[in-house]
Amino acid sequence: MSSLSRELVFLILQFLDEEKFKETVHKLEQESGFFFNMKYFEDEVQAGEWDEVERYLSGFTKVEDNRYSMKIFFEIRKQKYLEALDRQDRAKAVEILVKDLKVFASFNEDLFKEITQLLTLDNFRQNEQLSKYGDTKSARNIMLVELKKLIEANPLFRDKLAFPSFKASRLRTLINQSLNWQHQLCKNPRSNPDIKTLFVDHTCNTSNGARAPPLTNTPLTGPIPKPGVFPPLGGHGPFQPVVSPPPNVMSGWMSPANSSIPHSAIAAAPPGLVQAPSPAAFLKHPRTPPGGPGMDYQTADSEHLMKRLRTGQPDEMSSFSGSTHPANMYSPDDLPKTVVRNLSQGSNVMSMDFHPQQQTFLLVGTNVGDISIWEVGSRERLALKTFKVWDISACSMPFQTTLVKDATISVNRCVWGPDGSILGVAFSKHIVQIYTYNPAGELRQHLEIDAHIGGVNDIAFAHPNKQLCIVTCGDDKTIKVWDAVAGRRQYTFEGHEAPVYSVCPHYKENIQFIFSTAIDGKIKAWLYDSLGSRVDYDAPGLWCTTMAYSADGTRLFSCGTSKEGESHLVEWNESEGAIKRTYSGFRKRSLGVVQFDTTRNHFLAAGDEFQIKFWDMDNTNILTYTDGDGGLPASPRLRFNKEGSLLAVTTSDNGIKILANNDGQRMLRTLETRAFDGARGLSEAVNVKPIIGGPLGPIANVSSSASPIHERPDRIQQGNMESSRVADVKPRIDTADKIKSWKSPDVSDSSHVKTLKLPDPQTPSKIVRLLYTNSGLAVLALASNAVHKLWKWQRHERNPSGRSSASSVPQLWQPPNGALMSNDLNDGKQPAEDSVACIALSKNDSYVMSASGGKVSLFNMMTFKVMTTFMAPPPAATYLAFHPQDNNIIAIGMEDSTIQIYNVRVDEVKTKLKGHQKRISGLAFSQSLNILVSSGADAQLCAWSIDGWEKKKSRPIQPPPGHLSPLVGETRVQFHNNQSHVLVVHESQIAIYDAQLECLRSWYPRDSLGSPISSAIYSCDGLLIFTGFCDGAVGIFDSDSLNLRCRIAPSAYISSSISNNNGNAFPVVIAAHPSDPNQFALGMSDGAVHVIEPSDSEAKWGGSTLQENGGALPSNPSSSALNSNNNNNNNNNNNNTQPSETPSR
Repeated sequence: MSSLSRELVFLILQFLDEEKFKETVHKLEQESGFFFNMKYFEDEVQAGEWDEVERYLSGFTKVEDNRYSMKIFFEIRKQKYLEALDRQDRAKAVEILVKDLKVFASFNEDLFKEITQLLTLDNFRQNEQLSKYGDTKSARNIMLVELKKLIEANPLFRDKLAFPSFKASRLRTLINQSLNWQHQLCKNPRSNPDIKTLFVDHTCNTSNGARAPPLTNTPLTGPIPKPGVFPPLGGHGPFQPVVSPPPNVMSGWMSPANSSIPHSAIAAAPPGLVQAPSPAAFLKHPRTPPGGPGMDYQTADSEHLMKRLRTGQPDEMSSFSGSTHPANMYSPDDLPKTVVRNLSQGSNVMSMDFHPQQQTFLLVGTNVGDISIWEVGSRERLALKTFKVWDISACSMPFQTTLVKDATISVNRCVWGPDGSILGVAFSKHIVQIYTYNPAGELRQHLEIDAHIGGVNDIAFAHPNKQLCIVTCGDDKTIKVWDAVAGRRQYTFEGHEAPVYSVCPHYKENIQFIFSTAIDGKIKAWLYDSLGSRVDYDAPGLWCTTMAYSADGTRLFSCGTSKEGESHLVEWNESEGAIKRTYSGFRKRSLGVVQFDTTRNHFLAAGDEFQIKFWDMDNTNILTYTDGDGGLPASPRLRFNKEGSLLAVTTSDNGIKILANNDGQRMLRTLETRAFDGARGLSEAVNVKPIIGGPLGPIANVSSSASPIHERPDRIQQGNMESSRVADVKPRIDTADKIKSWKSPDVSDSSHVKTLKLPDPQTPSKIVRLLYTNSGLAVLALASNAVHKLWKWQRHERNPSGRSSASSVPQLWQPPNGALMSNDLNDGKQPAEDSVACIALSKNDSYVMSASGGKVSLFNMMTFKVMTTFMAPPPAATYLAFHPQDNNIIAIGMEDSTIQIYNVRVDEVKTKLKGHQKRISGLAFSQSLNILVSSGADAQLCAWSIDGWEKKKSRPIQPPPGHLSPLVGETRVQFHNNQSHVLVVHESQIAIYDAQLECLRSWYPRDSLGSPISSAIYSCDGLLIFTGFCDGAVGIFDSDSLNLRCRIAPSAYISSSISNNNGNAFPVVIAAHPSDPNQFALGMSDGAVHVIEPSDSEAKWGGSTLQENGGALPSNPSSSALNSNNNNNNNNNNNNTQPSETPSR
């Protein structure tokens, strides 16, 4: 259907709605499939009209379309089944089970059996997972929340959830315009024409000798309506234009003298984010922050989808009755008030922060300098770090002197980075420490900065100039900004006259700025320049104040306590720099500094009077409160998780209570039981956002580098520190650690490793591409015959998690219809042995994009169906990589040496990049550096800017010593977790390059690993490099030094009989597990796939080879380069140590 015909349907829908043809409206919605009326769908669900619910859905999706659709229909039919059981209508329940639920048995037989067993119970609430099932109405409402999330995340509903924006009665207006034009063309126009029909063109029968004026009103069409609009499409559509912002966005907060800001002072927001079009719109109608409502064609995170635009509409605007929802969809029941977990920290908790993606991971800092990471669902402490100075020689003399006089130290603030791959800790004396956090749950030392004289009172992360930075403030009255990669100081802001208590970095309309508060009550705002503060206001209470934005970034709040104990929670009018509203309900004399937090863009919470008090943001009166079943301190600290379903609260006995709402309780129950998870076949992971997977293997979105610290054994030793008193804790200074070196072992026997050859009854064909799914539950291979193979691990007693393992045999999975997932072949020919295959997996494991010399195919991973094909050869696609900021943009390396930047959504090549001489064999994006690095069969490397796609640099890879002619041959690239170092793989070498394409170090085949290199990849934590060789051996290298940790001989994983039959089989490709840094898989030239792990006696590769022989670890130019400037960060420090004036948090 053409776009005009589609628009005509929308006009008819509007007309029918205005004429009150309600049933016809919804019938047309369903039959056209253009607009999904969520309000109508909600009404039918709440009314229990299940037949109509499924009929309406059938116009947009079918059960088998994708995982989201399957889950939608499953939830509806399960609810219908439970309601029949609740009415004791067994016959109806059996009918539903057989007719409606039986279809899901092929996907999860265990789940179907458990549902069937409910028939045997007198009351299905006797089932533990259904024990909290309430009445029918509440159950439908709970299900409806889940259904809305699934519908909004389902790519089949893309662009169908919002009605287009156009004026009311648009069809009538068009008819009026047409009639007016017809009347103007009359030979004898009358002044008052009588229009009786629309079936034929209008003409006037008699002449009055003059041309009539334009039509205004007619009996049929009525008055031309006032202009009106529907809810804007931009608020819900997946691709919103980026509009350049004006420079005076902070006009209300900036002083007049600084109203004109140099362009260089305006820091750009992270790329690819939505910007508001004008300052007026920003000040009058706050908008959802950049990136909030964006949704890619594959998936969208539910936490973003729930944050819809709430831009106010003018009074005269009208809207489609079925397409809007009440602005306030929340009630006090949405607040987490039920205590579900108690955690014993062991020392006084000073700061907490939930992980931005893992909704149940809680970072905790204490008054003895400890930091911990808790998984609150299982009550497991994932990591514990007691305080120690990493490098005392790099610290300033004032700090060293302070430690000698008083070794006690406290955490003032701990906070996660924006993507959860990095965290920062601010201490009560001088320093901040930055750790990287990998998917395996390990904390690794990254940066230690002697940041301020006295205490460091707050720490936050920001993205000025598209680079991740650390913002700190301290007792020395300054705010400082540090590079998060190397720790270099970039800015120092001076102007406060008292110790700076807190910082709040933010950006709006592409303007990056920092709010800061000092203990004299002054609020200042800074741009990333040297022009001083733009704001000087007084905070209520004139003492300790913190500031925070609502989750959508549109509303600014502050909470503070005066020296007299009076607490103030207020919302600010940013356009005027004045207080907009003050919230009531605090104790007259608070005992301590009150802490607060915001959630769901709708609620505020603060700890006061041994309670947690809640407010609606739009109402100054207290909404409700909870004492958390008692045991809270006078001013408890608190922190919401990102979704607002959990609330962490400190207790008076050095513990933490986790409070939850209904969503939070369901999430924790799901994590505990997984009973209705459907082996991930019927539901998505509850709180895990998977790391990004690239064709070279899974790559975590980590914005900083990490040095190898072998730390797991010391967790047990550190556990005894929890109950130590403050005075007993001394910082440990790592200056006398024994130096260790690696002696690489040779693993030649199968008893020294855990290996598993994956079962495959099909005819073997060389594996040319191999990767793990992002969940780590399956392995996907692409063979040279263009057929994909998917192995899934099942949950059972020996493998309760269902994660891939060499100890458990997986199933070669196919959909019930037995379909194969085969790539398109050019002209139907069999792929040539040397044809280049390429593959890329979506973040949610739902789709795979792949090619084997023919068209690029997009497959549904659940049904193996081809959803679409594109880019027909010639030239053929040779490499695929998703754009890091927009999954609808794909970089496609081509056989003709070009790189095509392709938009899947509009089926259009945006640009072609030319810089190689032979076909493209590798592509890797760095989001933090905003570049694309490419490699080709010409052994050349090119770096391209993501912004304008211009080539920044190009050079050939460095040949081995003694190799005189330039290198050629397949070359692969992969960014390290730090997003700044690139692994370059060629048959002659593995090498580490920086973002400027300078070779930092390289390793060439020699000795026992003398064969050409076939493949190499980083481990998921970036500490190892798994390397395959053409003789079948595998080398495991330390990624920092490229020292060999161990060599795995072919005899360790290939049986002698197989080896004799297949000749010299070797690993063509290696895949690294996305969360286990020691597991990898090999795709072999003989068609086999092997999963390999260290033996049970060795936790890590090379773990038994530490020799305390006095040898030194090889130098690491990369790490030393990152940290070489730490000693220069203190040039503003003097030798006078000041006592802290800042009150304890």
